Amino acid sequence: MILLDGKNYSKKLKSELKDEVENLVKKTSVKPGLAIVLVGENPASCIYVRNKIKAATFCNIHANLIQVDENITQEELVKLVNKLNNDDTYHGIIVQLPLPSHINEQVIIDTIDDKKDVDGFGIVNKGKLFSGLSCIKSATPKGIIKLLEEYKINLEGKNAVVVGRSNIVGKPMAMMLLEKNATVTICHSKTQNLAQYTKKADLLIVAIGKKCFIKADMVKDNAIVIDVGTNRVDDKLYGDVDFENVKDKCSYITPVPGGVGPLTIASLLENTIIAYKNILNLK
Repeated sequence: MILLDGKNYSKKLKSELKDEVENLVKKTSVKPGLAIVLVGENPASCIYVRNKIKAATFCNIHANLIQVDENITQEELVKLVNKLNNDDTYHGIIVQLPLPSHINEQVIIDTIDDKKDVDGFGIVNKGKLFSGLSCIKSATPKGIIKLLEEYKINLEGKNAVVVGRSNIVGKPMAMMLLEKNATVTICHSKTQNLAQYTKKADLLIVAIGKKCFIKADMVKDNAIVIDVGTNRVDDKLYGDVDFENVKDKCSYITPVPGGVGPLTIASLLENTIIAYKNILNLK
């Protein structure tokens, strides 16, 4: 079994991004700017935002946190996002999810200028991804593909099973695997006899938010297992895969923490630099 070490690979990626930003700023005298909008004080969101700002600062990206009260109206939040759309200081905009229940998340996401949509969650970038066009790709699936490529894992012809159909991970993940010529099955909460699908997977990607849900008897021998889950129980993080009992069946597996999570942030920063270059018409 080989551990897919996302933590170490993300350090390598961030160092490369830092060097690229330094060279770009020398040419343009313009620093990449990232606006992060945080609504309220959700503890998990605060941790994620802090990690994003720390990583952006390391890469010489100017990251600015704009924190607003959780009682902000949807109309006020739309105005704020439009203001950021029109601010040349920022080349990327993130609205940290989840949002309070009185705000329609998709309305806010689709208000972000698609050129600055560095999460890749907006309808324009998702539509381009599904059409096979150049776009800003959702950070988590993008990071997973980069990790597999780093370990020289060829996806062509592989039977890939994605458990979870969210707009953030499951659906874009399936599209990116299709781009790599994998044969893709998407499973979800209504899938009957889930194990009959997971046991056939050469590549199993799990993103459902249920602690240790995938057991050893659900995994094929020598499978590649990617665990996207982050489930915090008693201040400890667990994945969606029962790591201790599954790992010995795998050829490759990601740990939690230290697998997919760090690559999500690194991919987000890469997306910010892509947006910056596109906006400034740089190659």
